Amino acid sequence: MNIHAERISKALNLPLRGVDNTLQLLSEGCTIPFISRYRKERTGGFDEVQIAKVGEMNDRLADISKRKETIIKTITEQGKLTPDLQRRIEDCWDLTALEDIYLPYKPKRRTRAQAARELGLEPLASMIMLQRETDPEAVARRYVGGGVKNVEDAIKGAQDIIAETVSEDGRSRQTVRSAFSRGAVVTSKVVKGKAAEPDAAKYSDYFDYSEPLRRCPSHRLLAMRRGEADGVLRVTIAPADDDESVSRLKSRYVRGAARCSALVAEAVTDAYKRLLKPAVEAEFAAAAKERADEEAISVFASNLRQLLLAAPLGPKRVMGVDPGFRTGCKVVCLDAQGNLLHHEAIFPHPPRNMRDEAARRTVDMAVKYGVEAIAIGNGTAGRETEAFVRGLDFGRPVQVFVVSEDGASVYSASQAARDEFPDEDVTVRGAVSIARRLVDPLAELVKIDPKSIGVGQYQHDVDQAKLKRSLDLVVESCVNSVGVNLNTASARLLSYVGGLGPALARNIVDYRSVHGAFTSRRQLLKVQRLGPAAYEQCAGFLRIPGADNPLDNTAVHPESYGIVERMAADCGCTVESLIADKRKREGIDLRKYVTDKAGMPTLTDIMHELDKPGRDPRGQAEAFAFAEGVSTIADLHEGMLLPGIVTNVTNFGAFVDIGVHQDGLVHISQLADGYVADPTQVVRLHQHVRVRVTGVDLARNRISLSMKGV
Repeated sequence: MNIHAERISKALNLPLRGVDNTLQLLSEGCTIPFISRYRKERTGGFDEVQIAKVGEMNDRLADISKRKETIIKTITEQGKLTPDLQRRIEDCWDLTALEDIYLPYKPKRRTRAQAARELGLEPLASMIMLQRETDPEAVARRYVGGGVKNVEDAIKGAQDIIAETVSEDGRSRQTVRSAFSRGAVVTSKVVKGKAAEPDAAKYSDYFDYSEPLRRCPSHRLLAMRRGEADGVLRVTIAPADDDESVSRLKSRYVRGAARCSALVAEAVTDAYKRLLKPAVEAEFAAAAKERADEEAISVFASNLRQLLLAAPLGPKRVMGVDPGFRTGCKVVCLDAQGNLLHHEAIFPHPPRNMRDEAARRTVDMAVKYGVEAIAIGNGTAGRETEAFVRGLDFGRPVQVFVVSEDGASVYSASQAARDEFPDEDVTVRGAVSIARRLVDPLAELVKIDPKSIGVGQYQHDVDQAKLKRSLDLVVESCVNSVGVNLNTASARLLSYVGGLGPALARNIVDYRSVHGAFTSRRQLLKVQRLGPAAYEQCAGFLRIPGADNPLDNTAVHPESYGIVERMAADCGCTVESLIADKRKREGIDLRKYVTDKAGMPTLTDIMHELDKPGRDPRGQAEAFAFAEGVSTIADLHEGMLLPGIVTNVTNFGAFVDIGVHQDGLVHISQLADGYVADPTQVVRLHQHVRVRVTGVDLARNRISLSMKGV
């Protein structure tokens, strides 16, 4: 059994057997999607979130174990490790408590207390700390000489030693932590002389601001920290009452009213102000930042999942339009597989105003390339271009969609875009990306760094390593939950399939270009460096429409093909007939097919998959139109009812695109008639909503919206 399994089981309230098996599977190199989908019997049905938490906690405990080894080694080298101290270290699994134990032994920079010890003042400090002498100054005279100039220096040095001793006592630190926990207040003040600077205005809400730390939401804390990083704000975290903390510390160390006790009291006050308070403030600042990061990352991950799983239009011939005024609108036409057929620029808007020619050329392109839908970017000139296109007569129905451009420019300048279209410029690549986002958002958006997609909350201020790890897990989860067409997927999309990665994904694409389309999953084993282990992990997530074996276009794993074949044989039909005949499937008794490796969870999943082989779980894209006559913020007035699209969800509300080139905010208090604790329970990304304009601030380019009673 894994050494951490029992501790993880208790902490996460998960069955021990499932935790231990999950850790074993992770250690064997199994991916989270594979474990969640194909090893339910081993884990007891853990989902991806639970599996990820088990893995994260195991990594954290492993890091603590390594830290313990370092601490024990360091203290041993000092000759100060006792059996009791070693036992305390080994029994401790809280990193803060562990560092408290280690603090008195931790090598540190030269301190005032260390300098005093070098002058031989430690015995004097011990004497004062005992608080028995009635005349400590008289005793201090014995230490005058050498580096100690006078009695005052001797007393001061002894107090420095006492202050450090108090600050390194775990009980002292816990006393101060308790005070912070009960009533820490986060305060933000504008740095002198910064308020008038142009870039400081965005932080004006925090020029003189404070609130209890426990009630400060992540977006406010991250905003203050960003202002601090920009040099505009000074942010502090402190207990509401310092005197209470000092009093509690004194009650622990000060005994009586004698002269020694007064000196100890002074040292305790110094320990609090100079050592304890700054150290604990740093702890709480780091912990608060970590919590804010986790909340912001969680919001980002939730939005990203919704964005990646947005309904696709499906394989259709699409025209993509990247709107613009001065440089014109770049138009591309793609076939149903997303291949670029044609591109050109049109100029329907000022300053060139070649509207009639642009209309004729757009219709000609739509007819020539059999365009079934048009995707228009929502950036500059987006509304004007949408109105222009909707006014054209194509002679047949052509759906028009407005598509988010966020990240398109990042993709168009990326290596991935250069690899796909080495002979085209960035404007063509951007228009292709807009069109492909409509056809299959997941396949296109995985090519872009998630931080550039525009659905985050202070994403550049959070821990970047944690953010990347979280977003990578989301992308991997989405890709594998939908499944990937082995014969059309890009190397980038394939790289997120469980068990592959960039190198094997590239090898698959290279094999496909040489040998043609795959006709069976087993052919994957012919791909360079794709061995049995990688095949086991990836095969179930890859789809081959029209494959020789119909199961190759389902989420049924090849290791379970034999089960389906036995079911078909028992029904007296082929696998293909079994998939096509629901009545035959309904007559199957799954209990007959239970084995040591395939239990009821796996068998149930197989039957669900046979019900909908190869079906995309995301649904299909729906067209949307903004209100006519409303294209700029100046067109808005309070009370207006408008259609909109949710573009971002945060923990303080939702941003909605109403077609005026500036998203409006529906504050959490305006999302519904009743109380809303979590905006994600009310709205989702790309949801079509109706909103009421409640405020327009032209000076700050801000729009306030409400969904109450709409």
